Amino acid sequence: MRIAQVGPLYEAVPPKFYGGTERVVAHLTDALVDLGHDVTLFSSGDAQTKAQLVAVRDQAIRLDPAPLKSDLAAHMSMLAEVRRRASSFDVIHFHTDMIHFPFFEDLAAKTVTTLHGRLDLKDLPAVYQRWTGFPLVSISDDQRRPLASANWLATVHHGMRADLYDFHARSEGYLAFLGRISPEKRPDRAIAIARRAGRRLKIAAKVDAADRAYFEEKIEPLLHDPLIEFLGEIGDGEKSAFLGGADALLFPIDWPEPFGLVMIEAMACGTPVIAYECGSVPEVIEDGLTGFIVRTDDEADAAVDRLPTLDRRAVRARFEARFSATAMAQRYIDLYRNLPLGCEARVELAAE
Repeated sequence: MRIAQVGPLYEAVPPKFYGGTERVVAHLTDALVDLGHDVTLFSSGDAQTKAQLVAVRDQAIRLDPAPLKSDLAAHMSMLAEVRRRASSFDVIHFHTDMIHFPFFEDLAAKTVTTLHGRLDLKDLPAVYQRWTGFPLVSISDDQRRPLASANWLATVHHGMRADLYDFHARSEGYLAFLGRISPEKRPDRAIAIARRAGRRLKIAAKVDAADRAYFEEKIEPLLHDPLIEFLGEIGDGEKSAFLGGADALLFPIDWPEPFGLVMIEAMACGTPVIAYECGSVPEVIEDGLTGFIVRTDDEADAAVDRLPTLDRRAVRARFEARFSATAMAQRYIDLYRNLPLGCEARVELAAE
């Protein structure tokens, strides 16, 4: 099957540091190639991929040192190039929210659009009511709730390359927080859990400019506790040791997280997750097997005490069964082959 993967241009594919969507695009693309498909990735020139790369920008936007740049212009140029080559593909898979809709309205039937972000924003319903021909994929069932009537094709949970994460049979006696410092991610709650338990907490997190004031006013004063260690932003090469050394990943979110990639990254290392019941959490964590789902701070405290009852090998096994890149890619292949195309196109795809 000839497949185009169209990723956002904000981070490299895969990202050098923090970044979710581009990481998923990287792992999906490589897994599709490994499964024998002819894949073309539209991305920035610093992408690392097994697919044929069409570089539409010299480097990803966030780490580009240029003082002035336009993310809209970059994405429009990329979409123009995808459109120019559209006849070369059986399926065009977009990971760019809805920006491609006006340009590909006549080709909607040969596209798949995975929505990676939150959907409870004021202006979104009108867009999905206007462009109803695009088959949409959610990354969790919970993500769909604000746009329940949209043209949903399926839910496909994220997957990651299993070989990037080493299994750790034993932890090193600390709790971990990984991701981004922001109010909805609740690093303050993670710190409070660790302090009440008398456990060390290591925080590896990015601080966006938009969250700088929150970090300085609310979080930085809490970092003086000797139990708390702030490491800053880390890359893929450091994640395995960081997550694998933890007794548990704390995922104390306070918002409708569409997926939460860090949960399955921890599971890949054999590390269980203590997560608050928000968004996709009940779809990802199997309570009592790969971690604990909690609703209150008291339940979170009790979950820390119950961590020794979990089997880290079972956590890794559930990751491999449910959240590997290969499992994700196979689910997408099934979707590609069942797109509402014309009869001739369906026959061609089925034969490949």
